Amino acid sequence: MSSTSTTDVVGSAPSGDPVGRSLTTPRPRYGERVVLGLLWLCAGVSVVTTIGIILVVFVEAFALFGIPGVSVVEFFTDTAWRPFTGPESEQFRLGVLPLLNSTLLITAIALGIAVPLGLATAIYLSEFARPRVRRTVKPFLELLAGVPTVVLGYFALTFMTPVLRSVFGADVVPIFNAASAGIVVGILIVPTIASISEDAMSAVPRALREGAYGLGAARQQVALKIVFPAALSGIVAAIILGFGRAVGETLIVSLAAGNLPPPDVPTADPFQQVQTMTAYIVQAVGGESSRGSVTYQSIFAVGALLFVLTFLVNLIALRIVRRFREEY
Repeated sequence: MSSTSTTDVVGSAPSGDPVGRSLTTPRPRYGERVVLGLLWLCAGVSVVTTIGIILVVFVEAFALFGIPGVSVVEFFTDTAWRPFTGPESEQFRLGVLPLLNSTLLITAIALGIAVPLGLATAIYLSEFARPRVRRTVKPFLELLAGVPTVVLGYFALTFMTPVLRSVFGADVVPIFNAASAGIVVGILIVPTIASISEDAMSAVPRALREGAYGLGAARQQVALKIVFPAALSGIVAAIILGFGRAVGETLIVSLAAGNLPPPDVPTADPFQQVQTMTAYIVQAVGGESSRGSVTYQSIFAVGALLFVLTFLVNLIALRIVRRFREEY
């Protein structure tokens, strides 16, 4: 039978017969159009919301420097933070460096605790643990990330601080200090680093491990010299997520580290009371500052600086991930 006659048989059918509809005629799919429209709407709402948040934060932040007596140069260079008095007062100082110093100090302590513990846990679960142990331990590890931070804050204040005072002396470690807050924040972000790093290591092809074992490598050598470098991009992403969680942590540092900016900047003394950027925002929001005042506008300025800090770290991490990404 010729192709023309075949087309006639398939394409032509008695009118009103649904079975004989042409195979080349597209059917309208209204359900897919509705779903696609909803997806576009959700994406648009998220983009518009993000842009709106950024605009509000930065517009209010720039309004701070329009107040007489407030200088953008002093904001980034002054080493004292006393915004609760008016610019006409002699006690008024508006330097954000103490808050930035405190934030980076607690973040460094937290990463110093979380990165070794998290990576060691990830290597063990990925390369050494039996499947049954992995299935049992990993859910409990991820459950730790769901503990309310207010509980961890009181844990730092009532347990970690007394331990540090008993080890180093009550005259060295005050009640509120950066060390106890940083250690507990590190415990908080261990599940994030461990879980994502373990997923990255488990995604490394088994052929790389088998090739290394075929060359006589030991399990430790395979884990550290084959699997770890191959999963480096995912590990870096895990550490950056942990960094962002540590920088943005509020309740733990508010309860355990205190609300007093360090008098000497820069400082790396962990046994002193500090105030991070997020802790200041909580303190200022809980006050009675009126809209347009220095205290009110400084909340947005500190928030904008925090946003820029995390954004720059994410950009650096993105470049590192692209540089060391392995495709299989």
